[in-house]
Amino acid sequence: MTMLAPHRRVLLMRRLTHLAARLRGWVRGSEVAVVGLAVLIGIAVGVLAWGMGAAAHGLQRLLYGLEPHLRLSAATRLPTWQLLLVPTLGGLALAGLNRIIARWRPRSPVDPIEANALRGGRLSLTDGVVVGAQTVVSNGVGASVGLEAGYAQMGGGLASRLGRAFSLRRGDLRILVGAGTAGAIGAAFNAPLTGAFYAFELVIGTYSIAALFPVVASAVSAVLVARLLQAGTYVVETTAPGVVDPVYYPLALLVGALSGLAGIALMRGVGTTESLLTRAIPSPTLRLGLGGLAVGGLALISPVALSAGHGALHTAFMTEAPAWPVLALLLVKAMASIISLGSGFRGGLFFASLLIGALGGKLFAGVLAMISPPGPDPLILTIVGMSAFGAAVIGAPLSMTFLALETTGSLAVAGPVLAAVAVSGLIVRRLFGYSFATWRFHLRGEAIRSAHDIGWVNDLTVGSLMRREVPMAPATLDLAAFRLRFPLGAVSRVVVTGEGGRYAGIVSVAEAHAAPPEGGLEGLLQMTDRVLLPSMNARIAMSAFEAAEAEAMAVVDGPGRRVIGLLTEAHLLRRYGEEVEKRRREESGIASG
Repeated sequence: MTMLAPHRRVLLMRRLTHLAARLRGWVRGSEVAVVGLAVLIGIAVGVLAWGMGAAAHGLQRLLYGLEPHLRLSAATRLPTWQLLLVPTLGGLALAGLNRIIARWRPRSPVDPIEANALRGGRLSLTDGVVVGAQTVVSNGVGASVGLEAGYAQMGGGLASRLGRAFSLRRGDLRILVGAGTAGAIGAAFNAPLTGAFYAFELVIGTYSIAALFPVVASAVSAVLVARLLQAGTYVVETTAPGVVDPVYYPLALLVGALSGLAGIALMRGVGTTESLLTRAIPSPTLRLGLGGLAVGGLALISPVALSAGHGALHTAFMTEAPAWPVLALLLVKAMASIISLGSGFRGGLFFASLLIGALGGKLFAGVLAMISPPGPDPLILTIVGMSAFGAAVIGAPLSMTFLALETTGSLAVAGPVLAAVAVSGLIVRRLFGYSFATWRFHLRGEAIRSAHDIGWVNDLTVGSLMRREVPMAPATLDLAAFRLRFPLGAVSRVVVTGEGGRYAGIVSVAEAHAAPPEGGLEGLLQMTDRVLLPSMNARIAMSAFEAAEAEAMAVVDGPGRRVIGLLTEAHLLRRYGEEVEKRRREESGIASG
C-alpha cells in the first residue's frame, strides 16, 4: 500500500488538473458561466460592502462616541476638542499606514477604470485591500470622503482575480471587472440600476448585450445580500410628487448648467489644492495632519464637513431652511472635500458630490423663493441638483438619473433629472473634458478620458509589428554594386547605413536601377530624418506615416540610430484594422471565430 500511495497521489493530481482545465475551458466558452461568476462576485461584494461600512461606522462610534444609529455628519453635539483632535490624529495615523504600505507595496494602486482602459481588466486584489483600508481609515476619522472608492476597488479586484483564475478572454475579463464594480456601487447605495449603469458608463466604457447579463446579475445579487445583512450603506430615501409641473423643466436645465460649472470648479479645486499643498508642505505626514485639522475646523461651523455626509443628506431632504444657511453648508462641505482629497486622505467624491448637489438645488429653490414667494418645491430641485452635480463630477449621467429614480420611486421627477444631467454632462464634456476619476488620471500623466479599451493599442507596438529581416547596404556602396546585390524584383526598398551602422536613409530599388550609372546612393536616399522607435504604439506610428507621407519606415533602437527593423504602412493598417474588428466583436457580444 505504501508503495502505491505516491502513484495514486500523482494520478489524483493529474485528474484534478484535467478537471480544472476542463472547467476553465467551459467557463471561457460559456456566457452562462460568466453570469454565474458575476453572481458569486455580487454576493461577495455585498458582504464586503457590509463589512467595510460596519468598520468605518464602528471607527466613528469609537472615536466620536456616537450612538449606534447616528451618522457623523448629523451629529451636532460633539465637543470642540474632539472635532479638532480626531481628524488631526486620524490624518497622522493614515500617514503611518501609508508608510507601512509603501514599504510593502511601493507602486500606486491601479483603479478599475484604468485597469479596463489600459490593462485589459487586469487588476490586483491586493490593491483593493490597500485602497479599502485607506478609505475605511479616512472615512472613519471624519475626513470628507466616501467609501465608494474602496467598494469599487474591492469589487473590481475580486472580479479580476476570479476572472484570471479561469483564464477569461480580455473582453470577458473587462466585463467581469465592470460587474464587480456594479455590485459594489449597487450595494453601496441600495440601488441596482445605479450600480449597473455606473459600470456601463465608467468602468466598461460602453453598453452591450454581452455585458448586460453579468453586470445586472452582480448588481442585483450584491444589493440583495446587502439588504439581507442590513448593511446600513449609503441608502438615500425620500419621497417626491407623482406629478411634476412642466415649469420645472426649464428650472432643471438651469440647475444642470450651474451644476456643470460648479462641478468643474470643484474638480479643479481638488487638483490645485493638492498641487499647492505638495509644494508648500513636502511632508505627506504633515499634510495629512494639517488637512485633518482644517476639516475639524470646518466641522466647528457644521458637522456636514465630516465623513461622506450621509446624515447631512438625509437632513437636506427632510428639512426646510433659508437660502443663506444652505449656502454656508454647501461651502463648508465643498471646502472640506477639497481639503480632504488635496491633503492626501483616500476615498471617493461620489457621495460628497450628491450632498453638494442637493444643497445646491435647495439653495437655488431658496433664492427663487426670495425673489418670487413661495417659490418652487425645494424637494424637486434638491433631487435635480443632487443628480446634476453628481453627473458633472462622477461623469455618469444615466447612473445619476437611475439613482434619482430609485431614491424617489417617482417617474415624474426622472424627467427633469434627465434634462439636468444631460445639460450638466454636456457642459463638463465641452468645457473640461474629464470626470473626477479621469481628471485625476490626467494629473498623473495618463491619457485616459474613459474606460474604453485603449490598452490593446499600447500593446500593438512598432516593435511587435516590424519586420526584423531588413535588406541593408552601406552608404559607401557604389550604384553598380548595389544593382548587382539587389536586382529588380528581389526587394522593393533597402535601408542604407552610414558610419558605425547608423541609419542613413531608405533607397527604392526601382529608382536605383533607373538612375544614371555614374551616380551614388547619397542622391537616392529618402526618409533620412524620419524613423520609428520600437516603443511607439500603432496610433503614434500611423501619425508618423501620415506626416512623412511614406509607405515604409525604418525602426531604430533610439539615440544610437542603429536599424533593428522595418515597418510598412500597409502592414500597420491591416493589423490595426484586425484588432479594431476584434474589439468591436467583443463589445457587441459576437464570439470570435
